[in-house]
Amino acid sequence: MAFQALRDEVVYYYGYSQGRGFSISDILSRSSAKMLSQVSSLMTIPLPLLSFLAVPFFGSSSTTISLAFFLLTWVTLVSTHDPLYLELIGTFTIRIIFFVLPSLAVLGFDTLIPSLSASIKTRGAAQLPTQLSSRRLRNVLFVSIFNVAFTVFAQGACDYVLTEVLNIRSAIRVSKIPPAPWPTMVKEVLYGLVCRGFLHYFIHRDIMHASPRGSVLARWHADWAHGLKHPFSLAATYDHPICHLLTDWAPLYLSTLFFRFHVLTWYILTAIVSLEQFFIYSGYSVLPSQILLAGMAQRTDSHYATGGKGNYGHWGVLDWIFGTGCPGEADVIDDVQEEADKRGVRQRASNMMENAGDRVKRASDKE
Repeated sequence: MAFQALRDEVVYYYGYSQGRGFSISDILSRSSAKMLSQVSSLMTIPLPLLSFLAVPFFGSSSTTISLAFFLLTWVTLVSTHDPLYLELIGTFTIRIIFFVLPSLAVLGFDTLIPSLSASIKTRGAAQLPTQLSSRRLRNVLFVSIFNVAFTVFAQGACDYVLTEVLNIRSAIRVSKIPPAPWPTMVKEVLYGLVCRGFLHYFIHRDIMHASPRGSVLARWHADWAHGLKHPFSLAATYDHPICHLLTDWAPLYLSTLFFRFHVLTWYILTAIVSLEQFFIYSGYSVLPSQILLAGMAQRTDSHYATGGKGNYGHWGVLDWIFGTGCPGEADVIDDVQEEADKRGVRQRASNMMENAGDRVKRASDKE
């Protein structure tokens, strides 16, 4: 009897362990499959945008194929994903690709090869991130990346409130049929950039640079963002999270909310703004565009160097109109004139006028 009872116990525990092992392995298998599915879907989200951006670089037949691939992929994504999920994951992916990764790359360049980096910085070695203590640099790195994620979270929260709480349409339009690249999407991008420029300028000037004694936001902005005397790329998002939300994220989101752009237009605007922030905060004197980005970078650098005493807009046009440029610094008109002189625009225009006059004179002589 004792032997039989012992045998029954062994059989019972063996069967129990087998069943438990099967259930655990089954759970692990299902979890890994679900995770792999989510990762795969996450990786496919940027493909429509990348294929769409690649269209202008191909010929007519390739363009047709690219557009067909883009439309097919986009319709599939919209049909199989929640619109809010598609909007947020796409936004976060673009911010990572066009801002975070390039900023981390140049931070590594500034840190590993400081002598070479200093030679192409506007203010030389004084503008290197290595001038900060390691603790301060880690803090800037953490806050900058946190603010990128925080703005995406805020975007999701706003859209959730609009659609689920207030039961109205979302701020960003997600549909299977994308807008025509020309002229619809081009006009939407221009509208978004102009409105964002206006909102950024006035929020930055009248709220973030109001009297620090009378505004907690101005005090936060002065202590956080202007705690850095010289910017580098990651400084574009280094600020108190609330200040960053109001100054950098809100202008673009409110512009999109007003016009209710398509999500693809929002993607393009986000990519443009991300690249703009990366370049104009980099501190480099050598930039892809010498007429726009170089002047914007110099004005941004002057804004930080003077403690925020001017140059509140990125483009410089509103600072020129309202006379809020940094004292003694070149404005956007000076940049355009300097670029025109470099390229000999005035001389070319004069030569064209003289040639046109000579042609008219010869034609009249023949008559």
